[in-house]
Amino acid sequence: MEKRPTLDKKITVNDFKDFYWLKKELVEFCKVEGLKRTGGKIEIAKRIEHYLSTRKKQVEQKIIKTKQSKFDWNTESLTLKTVISDSYKNTENVRNFFEKQIGKKFKFNVKFMNWMKSNEGKTLNEAIVEWKRIEIEKKTNQQPKDIDPQFEYNRYLRDFLLDNPDKSRKTGIELWKIKRSMRGDNVYRKSDLAFLQP
Repeated sequence: MEKRPTLDKKITVNDFKDFYWLKKELVEFCKVEGLKRTGGKIEIAKRIEHYLSTRKKQVEQKIIKTKQSKFDWNTESLTLKTVISDSYKNTENVRNFFEKQIGKKFKFNVKFMNWMKSNEGKTLNEAIVEWKRIEIEKKTNQQPKDIDPQFEYNRYLRDFLLDNPDKSRKTGIELWKIKRSMRGDNVYRKSDLAFLQP
């Protein structure tokens, strides 16, 4: 099995892209090389890839925020007619409002939070309709839950367990550790079972 290279400034772009790195390893590399360390794992990896291929630090674009509305989602009185503003935040005040309207079963979920943040101008009544639609979709949709690309371990383990209901989670974790140390992607394949000792 090919040895995983050291993550330092001598690594080639191809080697960097071909191996799995923990976020803390990426952050440590950025610290040593004086690169920006904030952001998600994919964002940090792209920053490092740019640095390795150009030997230049990316100039981060400053985001100029447009003026937000003065509506305070922490303290304002909310009604069904309240319009979602550009200053929207998921607050306890908002949670309490939805719990009063929907009941204690109300919970923020990623899909609903994303809907709220991208539907400025709609009312909280429309938000309630959307929350209920998402709940129905969750109950009737038998598709596996989407896992964001940066969570490679979770994706690998889910796919392994779906493909091998007779095998344990522990076996899946053992395979993941082997797979992540190898060159290439970290997607589960049936052929990975060959890595296990007979």
